[in-house]
Amino acid sequence: MRMRKKKNLDVRFAACADVMAFEPREKRGRWRALFGNDHPLHVEIGCGKGRFAIGMAEQYPEINFIAVEREEGALIMAAERCQQHPLPNLRFVSFDAAELREVFAPGEVDRIYLNFSDPWPPNRQRKRRLTWRAYLEVYDELLKQQGDLCFKTDNQRFFEWTLAEVCQYGWLLQNISLDLHRSDFEGNVMTEYEEKFSSEGARIYRLEARRRLPEFLRK
Repeated sequence: MRMRKKKNLDVRFAACADVMAFEPREKRGRWRALFGNDHPLHVEIGCGKGRFAIGMAEQYPEINFIAVEREEGALIMAAERCQQHPLPNLRFVSFDAAELREVFAPGEVDRIYLNFSDPWPPNRQRKRRLTWRAYLEVYDELLKQQGDLCFKTDNQRFFEWTLAEVCQYGWLLQNISLDLHRSDFEGNVMTEYEEKFSSEGARIYRLEARRRLPEFLRK
């Protein structure tokens, strides 16, 4: 279900300029210049109302975070939340995941987060899933050689499908959790959806996938 259009978005986004990154395509290959340092660059695709991105930026001030959200109604809520206490290592930006190659240069990103992405029906709309092989190909291009992908969901079938897709693509799976909140994983930062689902007793599934090695290193 799409979020209702918020009023006065242009004015509200302008008021959040300290935490926004406008004209993202113009920053391609130069994202670290926005932060004024050479720290690692982590990107969350589908940040929702921003709880995860804000929590991670607070917890890891030595990392630069870009929080991406195409739904402007959710994004303005995230930006306004952060604007109350701006973080120098976090910026919010609006664009669709299909445009990632236009926004980030090859090898520019250290880590990508996919938290509770929409589990589109696998038979009819699997190509819209953010862990589909075509998206993995994009991530493989944008991530550094030792870059990785972190994925969380409450949907068991989506998780199992993602495991298979990642394996078939040749990425190295690690830190797999079939019940994150009952595991020994430390430093987990919850999203809004995660708190809701876990409070209802749902399991949270998580994995990390390191991008595949170049062909000449795999021989």
